Amino acid sequence: MCVLLLLRNTSSWHCAIHSLSRIGDELYLEPQEDGLTLRTVNSSRSAYACFLFAPLFFSRYVIPEGHGFRCKMAIKSVQAVFRSLATLEKTVEKCHIELDADRNRLTFTLHCKHGLLKTHNLSFQDSESLQAVFDKESSTNVLKAQPRVLADTVLNFPPSLDEVTVTVSAERVWFRNHVDQEAEPSKAMLTELCLSSDEFDHFEVRARSSVTFCLKELRGLLVFAESTGLPVSMYFDQPGSPVVLSVTDSVLDGNLVLATLSESGVQPCGRAGTPAPPADDFMNDELESYLIAMDTSMAAGPSAPPAHNEPGEDLTEEEEEPGRPPNKKFRSLFFGSVYPPGSPLGGRTPAQKVLASDSEDDG
Repeated sequence: MCVLLLLRNTSSWHCAIHSLSRIGDELYLEPQEDGLTLRTVNSSRSAYACFLFAPLFFSRYVIPEGHGFRCKMAIKSVQAVFRSLATLEKTVEKCHIELDADRNRLTFTLHCKHGLLKTHNLSFQDSESLQAVFDKESSTNVLKAQPRVLADTVLNFPPSLDEVTVTVSAERVWFRNHVDQEAEPSKAMLTELCLSSDEFDHFEVRARSSVTFCLKELRGLLVFAESTGLPVSMYFDQPGSPVVLSVTDSVLDGNLVLATLSESGVQPCGRAGTPAPPADDFMNDELESYLIAMDTSMAAGPSAPPAHNEPGEDLTEEEEEPGRPPNKKFRSLFFGSVYPPGSPLGGRTPAQKVLASDSEDDG
């Protein structure tokens, strides 16, 4: 089986690859009738990103009918092909992409000016489909802003910052660096920014809440959004449920799913329009997200049953030393509680626990 693609807009492709490289180490490719999907997930399974390029994004999009195909490879190898955006825009006129399933070969042919051809042959592995299950349309809170607004906000935090807390009220949004409970107050530096609802293109807050998630992956999506000029939409609910950030236009759709910290015993919000300050005291400092699920069906075989744990059993729980407070960690356990209509995962029980794992893992 051979998949043929002709790409002329190399800048958006370049930005998508580099954005995904900030999240995960492996790139999952899956050509489908509705477009080419690029996916990745970080090592802790706390962040998942997906870009869907519609057939109209390509000058030529040819895939064999009735053949399922998916593969994965090191994302750095693809990143090396599209290393410099300035060089691509100045010298590359089009890019021919060929996926040869029989030889396990992915070929990029760059057609440059003056008839120069640059060919890159990359090897790949067959893989299972990496798929996050989420329903962003049912989120309680939805924010939409131009990428420059969010990028300027993030610039106020140091690059070494791991997590940021976003708190929303009826009229405002607070961005604050998350300070660990064990940090010494005298050495902790607090940075907080407040944005009015007027700064956003769309501002819908039906429940005041405060969510904490990793900042590194957000920076990666903002790089893509700034390069393409697409606004960023943010969908979220309460602590412990995932945050979904999206960019979309007529020919591409990008989604970043981030796990959030679960806060037990968070103080309720204050007066109307005035949220309670973001809490630093986490009684249960663990990640309780429920999104990334693996479609374990192979491209040429029947579906395998999902790996799940028995009630009351936590496969990601670590033993704690006596007298030592529990460690805050981003767990790899996700609950596929919402399935889109028609999804092949839709037959699972909503409360079923699913572990995300690679095709090379045994569970």
